Amino acid sequence: MQLTQQRPYAAPVGFFKRLGPVDWLFALVLVASSLYALNRFGAFMDYYEKLILVLAAPVFAWLGWQWKPIRPLMLGLAVLSLSAMAMYGGVLDMANKKFFLKYLLSSQSAILWMSVLFFLSTLFYWGGLVARSNFGSAIGSKLCWAAVVFGFTGMLVRWYESYLIGVDVGHIPVSNLYEVFVLFCMITALFYLYYEQHYKTRQMGPFVMLVISAAVGFLLWYTISRDAAQIQPLVPALQSWWMKIHVPANFVGYGTFSLAAMVAVAYLLKSNGYLVDRLPALEVLDDVMYKSIAVGFTFFTIATILGGLWAAEAWGGYWSWDPKETWALIVWLNYAAWLHMRLMKGLRGRFAAWWALIGLLITTFAFLGVNMFLSGLHSYGEL
Repeated sequence: MQLTQQRPYAAPVGFFKRLGPVDWLFALVLVASSLYALNRFGAFMDYYEKLILVLAAPVFAWLGWQWKPIRPLMLGLAVLSLSAMAMYGGVLDMANKKFFLKYLLSSQSAILWMSVLFFLSTLFYWGGLVARSNFGSAIGSKLCWAAVVFGFTGMLVRWYESYLIGVDVGHIPVSNLYEVFVLFCMITALFYLYYEQHYKTRQMGPFVMLVISAAVGFLLWYTISRDAAQIQPLVPALQSWWMKIHVPANFVGYGTFSLAAMVAVAYLLKSNGYLVDRLPALEVLDDVMYKSIAVGFTFFTIATILGGLWAAEAWGGYWSWDPKETWALIVWLNYAAWLHMRLMKGLRGRFAAWWALIGLLITTFAFLGVNMFLSGLHSYGEL
């Protein structure tokens, strides 16, 4: 009898042992940058802002270790935003005088480029899907990355511009519908791009880009009809460090819930016999739905808790059944029930997809409908 030689057991390599010199250099640059910013601007920060700055280095280092494309993205954002700040030279009016600021790197110009690139990305993704063209989908993916670069550059430069208006006006750009719509587009696109690389398929792109393009369309309408791009001082309720963490956490939830809903559309089409040979396997679509909702629910839960703490500081109570709070609770309960059914009852298939899609309607009303039709303590966000 012939004996088969067995390979010796190889223990899994620890996470930190897998890191190379480039990984540690990336982390070192982040730590050095944080320490420089702390030394340079620490006198203008409160305790919580300093804590956020210090924690940012290990968090972004970990993200860069887990997903390599974050590194060139951060490098590009640093180069573009710092270049724009240097061009301003401390004078806001330079945005109308210097060519690259006026047409490329001022906040409004960069966000307009973001909008155009997202629209083009949507067209190329759909062209690639319809024509079965990998080239078209690849161009769509690159355009989506370019849109993310311009969008985040616009947000960073807008942050700087707010301080050029006045130190008492300066604030992180997550304070009104214009700013959070840009944030929504960025978060949704980044999560999609991660899943695109992780699952090695671009066929979800046409569907996810539809919701991003819809948000861009609203953003452009809102900008033109309400002159929303103008930087305004914060209302008293928003003059809090809570805003810096509550709002981004909230929009990770909104973005990933929307992503899950658009993937659910692809799932329903394929499960009903449409685009069968052009879409990823149902198991992949189902897994992306589940992971997106799980991530969104986690961040939305954190945001809701932080919102209660912020409300106690601003209005004297953790919960007041304000329309925005009530609808946030409805969103939370909806996805809590979805995850419960998934984990406890093995929820799968068309029912799960329809539920995720209906969840987008609930989320949209909580995000936008409350501002349009209801009023309350969050009335500063009305359309």
